[in-house]
Amino acid sequence: MPAILLIGATMPPVERRSTLAASEAEFVSGLAAAESGPDADIAVLSDVLRRRRELDLRDLPIDMKVELIASRCEHVLPGLDQLASRLSEPGATLKFGIDPTGAEVHLGHAVPIILADRLRRMGLTVDFIVGDITARIGDPSGRSADRPPLTREDVAANLATYREQISPFFDFEKARFHFNSAWLEPVTLPDLLSLLARIPVSLTMQREDFRKRMASGAGLSMAEQLYSVVMALDSAELDTDIEIGGIDQLLNMQMCRRVMSERGQEPEIILTTALIEGIDGSGAKMSKSQGNYVPLAAPPSEIFGRIMAVPDRLVPVYLAALTEITDSEIRRATASLHPMAAKRLLAHAVTAVLRGREGAQAAQAEFRARFSRRSFRELDLPVVKLSRDSESLLDALRAEWLSGRSRADIRRVAKQGGLRFVDDDNREFHIDEESLRGPVRDALAEAPFPPVYLRVGKQIARIAR
Repeated sequence: MPAILLIGATMPPVERRSTLAASEAEFVSGLAAAESGPDADIAVLSDVLRRRRELDLRDLPIDMKVELIASRCEHVLPGLDQLASRLSEPGATLKFGIDPTGAEVHLGHAVPIILADRLRRMGLTVDFIVGDITARIGDPSGRSADRPPLTREDVAANLATYREQISPFFDFEKARFHFNSAWLEPVTLPDLLSLLARIPVSLTMQREDFRKRMASGAGLSMAEQLYSVVMALDSAELDTDIEIGGIDQLLNMQMCRRVMSERGQEPEIILTTALIEGIDGSGAKMSKSQGNYVPLAAPPSEIFGRIMAVPDRLVPVYLAALTEITDSEIRRATASLHPMAAKRLLAHAVTAVLRGREGAQAAQAEFRARFSRRSFRELDLPVVKLSRDSESLLDALRAEWLSGRSRADIRRVAKQGGLRFVDDDNREFHIDEESLRGPVRDALAEAPFPPVYLRVGKQIARIAR
């Protein structure tokens, strides 16, 4: 998350005049009461975050509003001062555009929606723009080939599914819905040509995705080149104050500012959110094509289980993007909770929003029954011989079992809490980086039980006796 420079006079936490302060105190209290270890009860903490989604944030000091928004953004353009000014204006509006291009929605799509709801609770009026015209062009952002356009019927069907799946994160009854065909269909050719005459072609050709397609010979239609200008007419029509979208929409939203300026309007403030990494930890963004996503329409057990597959390093990132937790609470939680408990907090909090508290509790119980309490006795596991005379546990692992993994990779797994001794009663002992560097005999002696198995991330081996 980018560092945020707060503006205006800051208030000490004890002077926060809002229910947010009480919610933060409740979270800290629950964190202090939580048991240590992987089996800590995190339901109370999850409940605090779920209830926080209903808090009225209108009376927060402006510097706190800016912090709560900007800390979750990749870009705030043109700057924090301008954002503060817009957030202070009565009747300020927020635009979020939807091109319903698919029937299945995943957690990555929810990131800007969560922030849009936070802005709504700060007092902004949210305008959802359904791109029934722009969807017929096909947003070219990040595409390596032509994106097939959609029919009116496609848009209507996808929109109905989208609203149903995303509604746990945003109450659409509290927003205004617009179909951009209402103002785009009446646009005349002379009006469009008058605007295009003031927009240099170089603005659209700055896009790396366009340049790559041209270089590869994949082709680029004139309609795709005009996409950002057509989208910008939405902002101009509504005289938008702030627009939010994924970072892949940055160039499109910059065109919105340009078109608004050309029409004599005050350009909108741009907020972009990160495209979160997929659950496989490969570094690729969450997407259906990669198979590394969490579908919002999935049953609670699948949602919970997929999130529990997230690498430990992504837990703070997901908490920040997908829940109402604050940065200070993330630091406290990751410092005091066992990595497995912190991950369960994430899984429980997200599942509870999508499927309710009871659904999250049932999903957690099912996950524990299927994975946490299983025995490895009957599994055909590789056997690793840990020589007590090895100079370090790290050297022994690479010599006997993990020769294909680098030293840095194994150290990273240990740092993230993924290196553990396990016994037949499923007790686990976390091996930290210091123990990894030390002799095997010392690491074995530190475990409070005779180790039977060794886990390195998702890899498991039986320890030779």
